[in-house]
Amino acid sequence: MSRPGNPAVRLLAARSLRAHRKAWAAVFAAVAVTTALLGALALALGSTGLGHARVERYAAAPVVVAGDQEIRWTATPWGGEPTTETAGLTERVRIPEAAVAVLRAVPGVREAVPDDTFVVREGGAGPAGAATHAYTGRSWEAARLAPYRLLDGREPRSAGETVVGAGLGAAVGDTVAGRRVVGVAEGPAALYVTAGEARRLAGHPGAVDAVGVLAEPGVPVDTLHARVRAALDAAGLEDTAAGQPLRALTGDGRGGVEHLGAPPARTELLQLLAAVSGTLVLVAVLVLASLVAQALQQRAAERELLLSVGATPRQVRGAAGREVARVAGAAALLGALASVPVFLALWSALRARTGVVPEGLELPAPPWLFAAVLVVAALVVGITRLVVLFAARRPGRAGKGGARRVAGIVLLVLGAGSAGTAAIQGGDAAAAAAGAATVTLVAGCALLGPWIARAAMTALDGPFRWFGGAPGRLTAAGAAAHSRRLGAALVPVVLVTSFALVQLSAGATMERAAAAQARAATTADLALTGTTAERVRELPGVEAATDVLRSTVVLARTEAGTPRLDRLPVLGVDVDGLAGTLDPGVVAGDLAGLAAGTVAVGADTAGSLGVKPGSTVELRLGDGTPKRLRVVAVYERSLALGEFLLSKGELAPHMSDPYPARVLAAGPAGVSPVAPEAVTPPGAELNGIVSGGIVAAIGGLTVLSVLSTLALIGAGRRGELGLLRQVGASAGQLRRMLGLEAGFLTATGLLVGLVVGALPLTAFAWALTGGLPYLPPAQAGAIAGVVLVTVVAGVFLPVFRATASRH
Repeated sequence: MSRPGNPAVRLLAARSLRAHRKAWAAVFAAVAVTTALLGALALALGSTGLGHARVERYAAAPVVVAGDQEIRWTATPWGGEPTTETAGLTERVRIPEAAVAVLRAVPGVREAVPDDTFVVREGGAGPAGAATHAYTGRSWEAARLAPYRLLDGREPRSAGETVVGAGLGAAVGDTVAGRRVVGVAEGPAALYVTAGEARRLAGHPGAVDAVGVLAEPGVPVDTLHARVRAALDAAGLEDTAAGQPLRALTGDGRGGVEHLGAPPARTELLQLLAAVSGTLVLVAVLVLASLVAQALQQRAAERELLLSVGATPRQVRGAAGREVARVAGAAALLGALASVPVFLALWSALRARTGVVPEGLELPAPPWLFAAVLVVAALVVGITRLVVLFAARRPGRAGKGGARRVAGIVLLVLGAGSAGTAAIQGGDAAAAAAGAATVTLVAGCALLGPWIARAAMTALDGPFRWFGGAPGRLTAAGAAAHSRRLGAALVPVVLVTSFALVQLSAGATMERAAAAQARAATTADLALTGTTAERVRELPGVEAATDVLRSTVVLARTEAGTPRLDRLPVLGVDVDGLAGTLDPGVVAGDLAGLAAGTVAVGADTAGSLGVKPGSTVELRLGDGTPKRLRVVAVYERSLALGEFLLSKGELAPHMSDPYPARVLAAGPAGVSPVAPEAVTPPGAELNGIVSGGIVAAIGGLTVLSVLSTLALIGAGRRGELGLLRQVGASAGQLRRMLGLEAGFLTATGLLVGLVVGALPLTAFAWALTGGLPYLPPAQAGAIAGVVLVTVVAGVFLPVFRATASRH
């Protein structure tokens, strides 16, 4: 029996590859771009997976004892094993001061240094005593943990003295934040004060942020860590928030104590990249399958001829597989090389936007990581090779496509079901269901492409024949004879239309709804930062003022038995100052009851939790403290204000820096209303930048797939168009025929793509905003324009010579 590796197969593959170089160019381009994008995402995932918070302030402390900055939630899925979810905390989890004495008694410990980080604000001449500068403050003894040594002057000895970090730019003798500078130390901008003054300014007696442990000379880190761990366990010490055991951290783990936002941001980035990678893989499979199948389909007559002269089906399949593997292998190698600069550009874009990625988050890229692009290249080649097994499975036997039709219908039904699920869900669940619906519906359309094209052409057959003249009749006849080819051309147009529509409209819909809610909710005349409501109320004409504190809470719940932890934004407000400043749009209950032990809940979350005024909700505050709160009100403007409102007195004790993000005030007559501002979910800006870049990349891939598919089809039509010229068709008639085909593909692709995208989008928008999806007219025009230009170019350019006038 002939095997794919025998000389006949090699000869067939080599000859066919030379004969169809132009046809394979489209596949080559798609494989190269796909590999570049997937390789860049693989590098980004690997770098993020290796990421950690940078160790700076604790570089000289081999062990740091701190609270647990993660919470855990365990539940048992239906029919499964117990599963645990974790979520990072954004506020400081403090530990009892008694831990210092315990650690100092551990053998091998040279010193246990308590550390507190706080903010020192310098009052200015602004309105209501607004602070003009804010500085990070620590005790001078904690500077030894870096260590930051004196460059000039001496250590502080009284409450009115301070040592400044060199990054602050001050000198000995200057005054900063009301304190005389007596020394300048190494390190970033910071103020160092006496231990007693640090405890007073930190404002949490009996607790400290962390304890840095310095070892005696010659004591290994592992030994010290084991002794510290044993001492903590024996003492039974727990943190001051959720009562969890204290953690003893070494190595890169120490950085999380310094940069609280780094670990949660890393987790969010990892989840985002994983989700985007999954979408890109699905899009790539659709694109590559369509292109390779079309390239092989165009050579059906050639395969029939090979079979008729004695070649076996196995030889024909083997030759096609070898041919595709050669094209895909070279393209994947080129794409793997291109993925490195794409990855570096993505990381550079993230770093260029201040605040998007926390300053303390390290995202390393060791040399061995770049081997991942070779794995991706092999994966893409494998996917492309797999397509051949189906596309060339039975040479010479096209069949009626019954199984394909049934599979397509099933996918459409599943996609519609996912869209229905999105309509009754909320938050991330609705977004996930809508995304699944889009991919499933596009896959269904891909399988049903020939029948969709045939149905659309049937509806247009009469108008084309009646009003299109000879070109119209040629177009109708060609479509009837080659519905599979027309369907292959239609699929990428539907893909690019629906994908762009969903990605752009989903974000625009949420932003528009949030902005509308923010305008309705913000009734204040003044908004100030760097001050407090207490000071603002002293301004002439101010009738009411409220502090607005921003933090996060973690909501634990189960879905189908699976544990889920959602970190959500939360506001802390002064209830007495809400009149004339903030209107959440209460639909049940009364905000007058908002005090310690109570909470107001957004309508969507209240519905999903099944709570109402009088019910109770269990939350973990920003520092992990569990709270069982009574619901006093339900409000509708949660897109602008977040899903929970707490009183300032309830929220502030659980914040690292309980200072108002801003103050809203009802000012004197004639003052212009303040610009509204909606809260943003944790990681929203990071999500927006990464999603925007990836959407552009995937959009480019789908546009390339449209162009490549049409170019591939055009390359196979040169003989057909040449024959039409020989039997009397003029160049003008052929161009008009191609123009009608381009118009048909554009109109049908946009219409089907609109339907495919609108179904999940409507469900998503209704679930989250209670309204219909929105897309700015400029973006809608851009989608239609890109599709039109791409289709026209793809239809005309490959056959330009065949349609050129002859003189």
